[in-house]
Amino acid sequence: MLLLNIVVSAFVLYGIRSQAAQARAHEVSSKTLRVLLMVKRGELPSKLNLPELDGVQVVDPSGRVVASTPNLDGSSRQTAQIPSKDRANDDEEICDLPAFPGRCEIVVALRAYQPEGEWIIYAFNESVPWYVSPQVILFQVCVTGLLVTLTWFGVSRIVARTLAPVNSITRRLGEITAGGGKMRLPVPENLDDEIKTLAETGNQMLERLETAMEQQAVAMEQQRRFAGDASHDLRSPITAMRTQVEDAMLHPDDTDWAEVCDEVLASLDRLQAIVTDLLALTRLDAGASGRNEAVELGGLVAAETARPRSKRVVTSLARGVIVTGDRLQLARLLTNLLDNAERHAETYIVVSVRREGDDAVMEVLDDGAGIAPEQREIVFQRFTRLDASRSRDAGGTGLGLAIAREIARAHSGTLALEDSDSGARFVLRLPLQPESSMSS
Repeated sequence: MLLLNIVVSAFVLYGIRSQAAQARAHEVSSKTLRVLLMVKRGELPSKLNLPELDGVQVVDPSGRVVASTPNLDGSSRQTAQIPSKDRANDDEEICDLPAFPGRCEIVVALRAYQPEGEWIIYAFNESVPWYVSPQVILFQVCVTGLLVTLTWFGVSRIVARTLAPVNSITRRLGEITAGGGKMRLPVPENLDDEIKTLAETGNQMLERLETAMEQQAVAMEQQRRFAGDASHDLRSPITAMRTQVEDAMLHPDDTDWAEVCDEVLASLDRLQAIVTDLLALTRLDAGASGRNEAVELGGLVAAETARPRSKRVVTSLARGVIVTGDRLQLARLLTNLLDNAERHAETYIVVSVRREGDDAVMEVLDDGAGIAPEQREIVFQRFTRLDASRSRDAGGTGLGLAIAREIARAHSGTLALEDSDSGARFVLRLPLQPESSMSS
């Protein structure tokens, strides 16, 4: 605003001065008309009395100064720049005239046509200063100061109101950094601009961050429980082996070493099974990719159920149910379900494969005690402990069902416990291979 006022004031001052200079030139011309009348009437004295002007000179047709005001008496002709040949009257601002050194004068020239030739009357008066008058400068300074003050006040208010949401967001971010309150930024209600967009985008980011932190906290808690359970399950067979060996060493002569070796081998088998399952879960958690190939579920189930088991296995297999995945992992999934069913079934296990829309469905059903609805998700947790009838101490490691579900997820499928008339009914759903789905 200050720069704008300086530029505008300069143009205004230039225009005012031009108008004032023209007005002064007209004023000088009007005061010089008396001398023109004297020349016309032949009544021109050698000494002119015009105190309101800085000076007057009258030049005859021969170019000689024949009359002047007292201050120019005896002075030569001051200028011949004006008037122009095609103008009867002329005026111009001329500086450093012989009689007025170091200053500028408004010079007015009037032609007087006489029979003997052209007479020229020169009138001199002080030129208008660049600032015109102190009042003009004072007025412009006051206007500039007022406009700059108003602009400063208005802009500061506008900027303060505009930045108020930013300051609020900054304070809230400071509080969030210090760990205080919910991770949300205040969103301006009456604004529809970049600041509101910034706050909304920041809230979206903070919401995702908060969700990630909550998930991380849950995962850390799960890992803590998992580590505790794993250490307990690993410690149990190790403790059992140590006890057996120490007891045998205390009474070497009374010890049936073959029986001790069998018991230690059983504990080693359990320890090996737990370590193997832990390694399998670690690979699945790390997203280790297996081979992708076409797997015909009916054939896979037929091959796995052909092995002898302690319980009768009944199958109902639809042919041509093809999925894409790792055959070894899918076989591990089925084996884990069969091992779980075998431990808890009374007399038989039913395995079926069929299509449902774009999904391949495999079911493993046992005729055991079943699982209560409120515990159907718990059994898929690692090292889960249920009641004695389905305890992992019946022979499992407590990781088989967790591994089976992770394999299902790795194949973009689901594994869940669903309602059944008796026993536990595990249902695996996998997307059919596109060609298989189209052919069906």
